[in-house]
Amino acid sequence: MSKIIKNSLVALCLCLLPIDVWAKTQVKEVFAIYDKPKYEQSFANFDYVNPNAPKGGKITLPAYGTFDSFNPFIFKGIAFPEAAELSLESLGFVSPDDPMSVYPLIAEKFEVPEDKSFIGFFINPKAQFANGEKITADDVIFSFNALIEKGAPLYKIYYADVDKAEKVADNHVRFYFKKGTQNRELPLILSQFKIFSKKDFEDKDFATPSLIPPVGSGPYKVDGFEVNKYVNLKRNPDYWGKDIPTRKGFYNFDSIRYEFYQDTTVTLQALFSGNIDARDEYIAKIWVSGYDNKLVKDGKIIKEEIQHHNPATLQFFGFNTRLEKFSDRRVREAIALAFNFDWANEKLFYNQYSRIYSLFSNTDLAASGLPQGKEKHILQKYQDDLPDEIFTSPFSLPDNSSPQKLRQNLKKAVKLLNEAGYDFVDGKMVNLETKEPLEIEILSNSANGATFTRVMLPFIENLRKIGIKLNFRNLEVNVFKNRLDNFDFEMAILSFRLSNLPGNEQKELWGSASADVKGSFNVLGIKNPAVDGVIEQIIKANDQETYLSAVKALDRIIMNEHYFIPNWYSPHDRIAYNNKLAHPETEVKVGADIHTWWVKEK
Repeated sequence: MSKIIKNSLVALCLCLLPIDVWAKTQVKEVFAIYDKPKYEQSFANFDYVNPNAPKGGKITLPAYGTFDSFNPFIFKGIAFPEAAELSLESLGFVSPDDPMSVYPLIAEKFEVPEDKSFIGFFINPKAQFANGEKITADDVIFSFNALIEKGAPLYKIYYADVDKAEKVADNHVRFYFKKGTQNRELPLILSQFKIFSKKDFEDKDFATPSLIPPVGSGPYKVDGFEVNKYVNLKRNPDYWGKDIPTRKGFYNFDSIRYEFYQDTTVTLQALFSGNIDARDEYIAKIWVSGYDNKLVKDGKIIKEEIQHHNPATLQFFGFNTRLEKFSDRRVREAIALAFNFDWANEKLFYNQYSRIYSLFSNTDLAASGLPQGKEKHILQKYQDDLPDEIFTSPFSLPDNSSPQKLRQNLKKAVKLLNEAGYDFVDGKMVNLETKEPLEIEILSNSANGATFTRVMLPFIENLRKIGIKLNFRNLEVNVFKNRLDNFDFEMAILSFRLSNLPGNEQKELWGSASADVKGSFNVLGIKNPAVDGVIEQIIKANDQETYLSAVKALDRIIMNEHYFIPNWYSPHDRIAYNNKLAHPETEVKVGADIHTWWVKEK
């Protein structure tokens, strides 16, 4: 059959399709959940990159802990996630300055039906794996099924509203949603999972940790490694996506080397000695006083604060609410009252930090004041499951800025404990029913344990004053992870990077369905019908106003339940780097994205 005849027959078949099929389905180059996307379909690059950044050179960065796998999407093993991030691509890309839209990556176009019953992806014909094989619908479907069948437990929850994946053609795949699903974010989150080669896993088990890097489709390939020491990544000169708008200005280094360390403080000397080229600074004292040397004064090492408008990393002391002693909200609040952030910020942090006050600190998503309008209406549906304070008192964290205020808060803590059935017996705070004293063990990991020791000492002393014994333990990273995965802890120092578009992942973080799934992110064991209901409201919101109201309602519930003791954050990324590096000069506040940086031309 000639090509002309074949094309004519295809055109005739298409013309015979019912008109309403076309009327009810749109093909878009950019998909937005609510309003119009920030960037037009013909955009050349994102505003926060330098599209003309020179390519070349190498950069060495620090990594922490250890690894025994290159697959971070499974339950077993300790993965090195940066390798997957740089060597594997997803169907679409969500820009930090437009979190409600998805832009083309492996998928060059998105198929959106009017009834929102599925999302379709048309694969870019140029998209290929590093071995030269084209990416097809079979690879997409394999990757999705591998995640929900053999991946970490969170993926079954995350993609629970997907009914099936269907191959329409080699370059066209659809994900159909379960009947009645109103999850407006689902098309966007389906664009985000990494695509593996189906052929690459014909003789491999996806669920088994492996140090054989998977065949990727991203800008870099693993080019050598030694466990506990280093991982080298080399830029793929044949990377298929280097000229598409969503990749212009990114991935400018020819090679990236990660050197492994067990402690963040050690990497400061590694920077000064030239063993690494850049490091994020997490310790305020070091940021203020640790860079006072000739290298910094002469400009060979640059110390910079780069502003961001991303949600602050949610760092906290988390309670395992599965335990009886932490099942009472009053007990959790009482313990929180003894933490003196004000003292720590002044004496230890040089007033460099602000207190985390929300799940979404540093954004417009944070709840404030008393609930009003739609937010109040959403909360009233669950009023029987919520503390009265949500409707009567704006949420606030304890002010311990003076000895007098600290004493008042400790008195309030004792009162709360009395209400919860505790009282002093021989100087110890004892459960009057079980006769057990209230003792707590809080866990940290070796990468940041030294930092937190200074913070914990006054916390331990304040709790001692109200009859509570607190033990602080610092564990190796892999032991710490194993304890958390199996919920084998009382309290732990945790941190999550939350999305600036909260949605399905909130089920995994706070939802009842994930509370008993080992390895889930609901480490705190939260089971709260109000939380579950409001998360559903977030997912099903039909307009942006309802969505934002539901997000703030969730924030208000979680914070008022005192599931954790909030730590602190900075609205800046603090980074020190070798002056051979340069980064985009932009007013878009996306923080320090090292993958938009480059080596200066000599």
